[in-house]
Amino acid sequence: MSPGPAFRAAGTIRATGDGLSEKGLLFVVAAPSGAGKTSLCKALIKRLAREGSKELAWSVSYTTRPRREGERDGRDYFFVDDETFDRMIENREFAEWANVHGKRYGTSRAYLEKSAREGVDLLVEIDIQGARTLQESVDDGAFIFILPPSWDALKTRLVGRGTEKEDEIERRLSRAREEILEWERFNYIIINDDFDQAVETLKCVVASRRAGRDHMAEKAKGVLPDFTAPGKRARGPGKIS
Repeated sequence: MSPGPAFRAAGTIRATGDGLSEKGLLFVVAAPSGAGKTSLCKALIKRLAREGSKELAWSVSYTTRPRREGERDGRDYFFVDDETFDRMIENREFAEWANVHGKRYGTSRAYLEKSAREGVDLLVEIDIQGARTLQESVDDGAFIFILPPSWDALKTRLVGRGTEKEDEIERRLSRAREEILEWERFNYIIINDDFDQAVETLKCVVASRRAGRDHMAEKAKGVLPDFTAPGKRARGPGKIS
């Protein structure tokens, strides 16, 4: 499906460097509104930190929507006005941007490139439109779709969080019917029926990508000479040098 006028990609994202350092990985988590993607992503980052795993950095998006209670500028989003957002679009500063429920959201192109170049694994929590656009503009990435366990569960979550009025909830539910059909475009599918298990599955996706052959190639090449050096051959049972 090609991007329409409401969302745009801004060229291909590529990592550049000396070819010796480990390229940062990109993890893109998308879901219909209310499926729990933000809570899952935050819990994942905390769990990885608690277990002493390599850091997974949070990609902070830009948005024109009002700040909700408890949100902080620069931590949850960069809150900007329409004029600033328009200028960033004109300057091609977004890898993607989307108009979602009447407000615009965008992912910084420079931040994605810098993270990949410096070996920083990055988590992008994004709407379905934005994920679709990033799929067309990044060289590689793990695209993860979060499914709610049922229609009733999704509706209960949207009503229960108390951040939208009734008419807005209905618009989001209507949109969710269409967004659910996008699941086949993603590399990984997680059904959020058990929150703790969903976080664990998300963690397994991260571990799998980090152990992938392409990602580990340079590290593997660094180990191989030790096995091929003179004097490192087996000399018979019990006589390994």
